[in-house]
Amino acid sequence: MPGELELLERLVSTPSVSGNEAAVAALAEETARSWGVETVRDDTSVRLEVRGRDPGATVALVSHLDVVPPGAGWTRDPFAPVVDGTRLYGRGSGDAKASVAAMMYAARDVVDTGGLDAGRLLVILGYGEETKHSTMDRAVEAAGGIDAAVVGEPTNLDVATAQRGLMMVDLVAEGDQRHAGYASADGEFRNAALLLARDLLELDHLFDGRSHPVLGKTTATPTMLEAGVGRNVTPPVARAVLDVRSTPDWTHEEIAQVLQHSLASSVVITSRRLVPCETPAGSRLLKAALRVRPEARVFGSPTCSDWVSLRQADTIKCGPGTSRRSHTPDEYVDLPEVSAARRFYADLVRAYLASAVILSEAKGA
Repeated sequence: MPGELELLERLVSTPSVSGNEAAVAALAEETARSWGVETVRDDTSVRLEVRGRDPGATVALVSHLDVVPPGAGWTRDPFAPVVDGTRLYGRGSGDAKASVAAMMYAARDVVDTGGLDAGRLLVILGYGEETKHSTMDRAVEAAGGIDAAVVGEPTNLDVATAQRGLMMVDLVAEGDQRHAGYASADGEFRNAALLLARDLLELDHLFDGRSHPVLGKTTATPTMLEAGVGRNVTPPVARAVLDVRSTPDWTHEEIAQVLQHSLASSVVITSRRLVPCETPAGSRLLKAALRVRPEARVFGSPTCSDWVSLRQADTIKCGPGTSRRSHTPDEYVDLPEVSAARRFYADLVRAYLASAVILSEAKGA
């Protein structure tokens, strides 16, 4: 079995539910050090570094070591990886330990094939990505300047050039509590459930005015509802949780303003950290990626990732695995994709850094 697949088995068999990544981080560090790759492990990440013989641009391969809890519905032990045909089953196999194994081996391949003429390769493996406690902001700061980055998430090795952001919003409607038998009595009366329902019906078209060319329209989706103190009592308060998937066409501040001005309910923003991201126009990294992997499809990703910590760099999202299998029972990854990812990452690093050298020389001529 190729080395990246053996490493993937070891990573999956080392449980690392968010907040408990110490064992898998130690495994990643010890493995990289055994190859002679310079490695640092701290409370922000495990970071591998390959320096070129001359200074130049920095490209980072970025993913995360934590996984979501196994949950119910598994037909096998989620932390005892099993190969069945061309698939490896286990929690985190696709999201995102396949990317981790491929990125680590790509760094080894760069070292084993002569290193880099110029520039710097980083592999940054963060913690807590599956929660609101991601360490990637601090890991990127510790790593120093990054010119370009590939975020390793399951995309079937297609290339995401944009990803939606996420805002979490509470809608709170306030009404009058009374016996339901007197709901139609004379006098001013507000049923909080009806007030909230009217607001929810307004959501479908609030953001129709702008459509991103890759991601489409911003959406606001109710995911949780709460109201009522008894079956025969009108509710004094009704609440809804909104999952707002944003695009670069709207800032989170603009979205908040639209909600506040359009709805009768109080609007409480509970999270706005995960802003939308997109690859910059004229991206050299994207051009290099499509030269290396011309069969790759370019698309917009509906899911969030640590890209938000790298949005100032020239960044794409690309990795082995199928996004719809993430977080599901019997999660799996197709092993040929993992091996293809190893080659892709190593070739992309060399192609990008070579183009950076050519650009630098052209500017200096």
